[in-house]
Amino acid sequence: MKKVRLMTHQIVTANRLHDGAVVYLAKNNDWTRNIESGLASKPTNTGALMETAERAVQDQFIIAPYLVDVEVIGNSVRPLRFREQIRAKGPSIFAPAAE
Repeated sequence: MKKVRLMTHQIVTANRLHDGAVVYLAKNNDWTRNIESGLASKPTNTGALMETAERAVQDQFIIAPYLVDVEVIGNSVRPLRFREQIRAKGPSIFAPAAE
């Protein structure tokens, strides 16, 4: 029995420097907190995306960019790894409200 391999895409993620929020590289070299608005690319085309991310590091907008494997179904973007699924949904705990 042959294994079926899914064609995955990749998306660039990082943390925004001023508040630590998880962000994704979007169109027009912009950064978004919404993974659905992120720019998914085939793995062979990610070099330019990482160059854009490195410029954002130099501009002190983001920190620690890296590529994440995602599947794209229609307009839906879903990370393949569980860790990235958690990051895409937002913080799993919230800080207590200041009194």
